[in-house]
Amino acid sequence: MHTRFLKAVAIASATLLPLAWQGNAHAEEIKSIRIGAVAPKTGPLAGGAAMTQWPNIRLWVDQTNKAGGIMLKSVGKRVPVELIEYDDRTNNEDTVKAIERLATQDKADFIIAPYATAANLAAAPVFAKYGYPQLAVNSVTDRGPELGKRWPNSFWLLGGGSGMGKDLVVMLKKMQGEGKVGNVVAVSFVADGFGLDMANGTRKALKDAGFKVVYDKSYPLGTQDLSPVINEVKALNPDVFLAFSYPPDTFGLTEQARIAGFNPKVFHTGVGTPFPDYRDRFGSATVEGVMGTGGWDPSTPRMQAYIEAHKALNGKEPDGWASSVTYASLEMLTQAIERVGSLDRKAVVKELQTGSFDTVLGPFQFKDNVRQQPWAVGQWQNGVFRGVAPHDKTGAVDPVAKQAWK
Repeated sequence: MHTRFLKAVAIASATLLPLAWQGNAHAEEIKSIRIGAVAPKTGPLAGGAAMTQWPNIRLWVDQTNKAGGIMLKSVGKRVPVELIEYDDRTNNEDTVKAIERLATQDKADFIIAPYATAANLAAAPVFAKYGYPQLAVNSVTDRGPELGKRWPNSFWLLGGGSGMGKDLVVMLKKMQGEGKVGNVVAVSFVADGFGLDMANGTRKALKDAGFKVVYDKSYPLGTQDLSPVINEVKALNPDVFLAFSYPPDTFGLTEQARIAGFNPKVFHTGVGTPFPDYRDRFGSATVEGVMGTGGWDPSTPRMQAYIEAHKALNGKEPDGWASSVTYASLEMLTQAIERVGSLDRKAVVKELQTGSFDTVLGPFQFKDNVRQQPWAVGQWQNGVFRGVAPHDKTGAVDPVAKQAWK
């Protein structure tokens, strides 16, 4: 990769809490904790990373440094965070090369996991090679348990297609039993890691539940014109439309559905649906009842404080799915480092494997390096994206059938 595309932006704070000198010579050596971050700033997934990844990294850095840094007992003081950023241009090869560079040239102490499913899968061997904990937030994969065993330094927080697909179909079956939707389903998905994983898991769940799938097709990553998809699906008159899409596709499918007057009782799109930009572009009344992958419970005091802090620093709300999980992963990293008391990555990995953490999501503990019961489906209701499935998850609200586009 040409180095001109790997322009690093180092963001360091010189602020330190006034602490008494501990007499440890090593304290003079650690001026900052070097944190690497690789995610798209350009390319098809740049918009998603600009909503979910980068703002939460910057919020964490800002709050950590304003608090004086991360406490390292090994040097007897708080140490500020220095952020080193790389744009991977939505290219997995660039992701891998940037992580290699962070590990070998920049000598990063820790590296934040990249953005998107395929990027995390591609980068996992590199994280393992150099012993970095990989808190893979923006990655949906059924392989989480397998990968956690293969690479014990990797942690998978967003769920997998089989589990999330099952929760989605359980919700649809309940709505069907209540007379809110019929039996005919159309499925469209991006031919990339997230779309493939979600489609594969949901396809099996739909078949097992007895739904009739009349459309099941992928489209290439970066497809600009999605009107053929909507026009073909509309002609089949499904009760349920499920798209496992990336943000540009999510916006495009919604726009084309409005233009075509395509009004299924369930209109579900993928990444980007929980973005406040989605609501703001189309209007609260228009997106009322639209469902999307993910979800959250924004009503807790801890989450409300996080939302306000995010808005104050970034000038916008976080999204209603992976933003808070990204932030929570950084809270866990901080707590693990402070409990270990040093920059010993092996010990930090062990703490992440076994510890319990206080996060914006509530109390959190991994099981076999995988987050348990993640949100599968959310829905826009009264201008707020709320989790609706799994239905028994704390904070879940009842789903409603979507009305015609406004």
